[in-house]
Amino acid sequence: MTSKCDCTYIEIDQVPETYAVVLSRPAWLWGAEMGANEHGVCIGNEAVWGREEVCDEEALLGMDLVRLGLERADTAEKALNVIVDLLEKYGQGGNCTEGRMVFSYHNSFLIADRNEAWILETAGKYWAAEKVQEGVRNISNQLSITTKIDREHPDMRNYAKQKCWWDGKKEFDFAAAYSYLDTAKMMTSSGRYCEGYKLLKKHKGNITFETMMEILRDKPSGINMEGEFLTTASMVSILPQDSSLPCIHFFTGTPDPERSVFKPFIFVPHISQLLDTSSPTFELEDLVKKKSHVKPDRRHPLYQKHQQALEVVHDNEEKAKIMLDNMRKLEKELFREMESILQNKHLDVEKIVNLFPQCTKDEIQIYQSNVSS
Repeated sequence: MTSKCDCTYIEIDQVPETYAVVLSRPAWLWGAEMGANEHGVCIGNEAVWGREEVCDEEALLGMDLVRLGLERADTAEKALNVIVDLLEKYGQGGNCTEGRMVFSYHNSFLIADRNEAWILETAGKYWAAEKVQEGVRNISNQLSITTKIDREHPDMRNYAKQKCWWDGKKEFDFAAAYSYLDTAKMMTSSGRYCEGYKLLKKHKGNITFETMMEILRDKPSGINMEGEFLTTASMVSILPQDSSLPCIHFFTGTPDPERSVFKPFIFVPHISQLLDTSSPTFELEDLVKKKSHVKPDRRHPLYQKHQQALEVVHDNEEKAKIMLDNMRKLEKELFREMESILQNKHLDVEKIVNLFPQCTKDEIQIYQSNVSS
């Protein structure tokens, strides 16, 4: 008898072997917005919309597909295969937010490992994938694959032709066919995709993990979002091509990267549980599948302390500056430690076991001292 894997809304067939993963995810669902696995595969996803109608019927969420790709694949291209196979078998759909508001979308994915990177973009069951072979590449809330298509759904062009989205004669452009974008103007618009690309291009050839954090913290570009669609968490990964070096994944675990600390995580055996960044669990069966409209308090300990501290310093510029200075000081110390590991090729496994939990405790200590002072 095949064992089952219980995702956010549906159950699917489980596989014989899965890999260790670290996930950044909304606490109410099963999947993840972004994450990494023990083999150095990283995946992040974005909501996209287009001409193909979004399916409200419950299926796999894009965030479920992120987690499934990480759990089941040891390379970026294998993760792409996992996602498109599951998309074909189970489809994508369902509400992507907790509570009464209905918010559904198609998905795009950025998938990378030590050696290669892929962009995968979807419209219902149809998809196109682009292998990133040079320069810089980003995704945002729009389709961005145009004419460089390295893999695709076998019926993707034919479906676009049937729908009169493509005449079958001119060069096929996925974003132009499946969305309402004028792709000729895509790189000159003021949207997040274009702004993100400009920031990456500005640093092309000299992008460090700190550069990526600066970009994620950028508010004028809209990358670091405020208001109703606040940037809820951020992640930056170092994926060395030298397999003797560890992959290092930095997570904030809190909203607004400008007012958060990027903390390092490295996969090692017998790693300590990440209790301060794990949300309390409630029965998915009761709260999600039975459409409960009662929202429980899902904030993990770090999130709670982070919010409390921000409220305390909100009207106190001096306190806010001291707190932010202490956060950046902690971050810089962590960066130096990680750079030392990569330069010296030495990993103190006993210390790394507690690396992320200890960083989190140090961050909480900064917030507590501001709240109590």
